[in-house]
Amino acid sequence: MTQEQTREAIAPGERYYYGTGRRKAAVARVRLYPGAGSVVVNGRPFLEVFTRLAHQRRVREPLLLASLAESFNVQAKVEGGGIGAWADAIRHGVARALVAFDERLRPALRGAGFLTRDPRVKERKKYGLKRARKAPQYTKR
Repeated sequence: MTQEQTREAIAPGERYYYGTGRRKAAVARVRLYPGAGSVVVNGRPFLEVFTRLAHQRRVREPLLLASLAESFNVQAKVEGGGIGAWADAIRHGVARALVAFDERLRPALRGAGFLTRDPRVKERKKYGLKRARKAPQYTKR
């Protein structure tokens, strides 16, 4: 699906629900439109972007939990990070957009951990060390 086809599939002025998701350095801007369940990431079908089954499953988890997988089309724009972080950021954004759609979904999504931003990021390298925590080999003599 090209970007022009994506624009045609979404009528101008159509109502959508928005959510921002984050993970590591990735930021996902997610829109949920009423539709048949297609997922578009950066203008491409998500099966092209996410080749691993685990990433595909992670993107759709909030919709499956809420039993709305066939009710919404997902359009996401993601920047920064890698593919794994993209999947988690989109999941976070979809969950937030679902809460914007229906506040009653919040307890279920919160219980599954989809509304919590994962705070783990790469630790910076410190001077005198080889990596963030690995010290040079100690020689006794």
